[in-house]
Amino acid sequence: MKHEAYEGTYQGEKAVWLRSGKYEAALLPEIGGNLIAFRDAETGSRFLHEPAEDEMEAFKARPMIHGIPVLFPPNRYEDGAFPWEGRTLQLPVNEPETGNHLHGFVYNMPWEIEEFGTTASGSYVVTSIRVDESHPSYASFPFRYTIRLKYELGELGLAQQVQVVNEGDGALPCLLAFHTAVRAPFHPGSAASDCKVKLTIGERWELDGRMLPTSRHQPLSPEEEQLKGEGVYPFYAAMDNHYTAVPQQGRNRMELTDAKAGLTLVYDVGTSYKQWMIWNNFATEGFFCPEPQVNLVNAPKSPLPAEEIGLFRLEPGEIWEERARLYVKAAR
Repeated sequence: MKHEAYEGTYQGEKAVWLRSGKYEAALLPEIGGNLIAFRDAETGSRFLHEPAEDEMEAFKARPMIHGIPVLFPPNRYEDGAFPWEGRTLQLPVNEPETGNHLHGFVYNMPWEIEEFGTTASGSYVVTSIRVDESHPSYASFPFRYTIRLKYELGELGLAQQVQVVNEGDGALPCLLAFHTAVRAPFHPGSAASDCKVKLTIGERWELDGRMLPTSRHQPLSPEEEQLKGEGVYPFYAAMDNHYTAVPQQGRNRMELTDAKAGLTLVYDVGTSYKQWMIWNNFATEGFFCPEPQVNLVNAPKSPLPAEEIGLFRLEPGEIWEERARLYVKAAR
């Protein structure tokens, strides 16, 4: 099996390309370290929602619904206020319709390429972003830290390793998610109606008019019961929903099954992700976002226990690390 890792371009943007056997992937270091493409070159399958050539400017302006954007800290914070360690940080209010801060500081910032190369079993790239007093986000989120991502491509698909290192003098809120955008259908010979999605959800969080949790749960609809059971058509209704994550058989995952192609795309994330978001672009066929998330939305203001809602903290010098994998198997 041939493996390659090299610098190139993706629709005019600097990219690192990985190839391993039938698979290929591309990462955009200057646009948030976004893993923008994961493909099967033999079948023509594209597993992630990629921007079309005429969408690149819109993608760069709002790189949230393509590839695997990194959110740190993720999702919404009421009025941009972020209580932490006896003080309240003021994050920019960048979602005027809700009056909230949305999605953190690293998804549209330049990342550095630390290394890329090949091994006996595949190809890989390591990219990172380091935040200190010189970084534009430090004024509103004054912590020193490094986020590092390693992607490896091989016979078993695409593996991801994420690492957060606290390089400051105080406790760091380790709140992170991926706004992963999955194509449905991913196989070129199929339609969205051939697809069913399964997600390891538990309970649905009630959200108020500003899309913030009320700390209460809502009953699952019949379709949501299917979502955590045998699977459901991904666009049965508009979804912008927040759920607890409940691993099944020791694994926290999304499975997208294409009955026509006889294939299942598995997105197996770690159990550190205590929550899921799922957004399907107002029930528009083509892609949806199963988003593994460490923390409850607006977690620093929640009255619920920190461990229950994933309000993780890193002490100085501590490291948090988690893994995930995207791979394809025969449908059952």
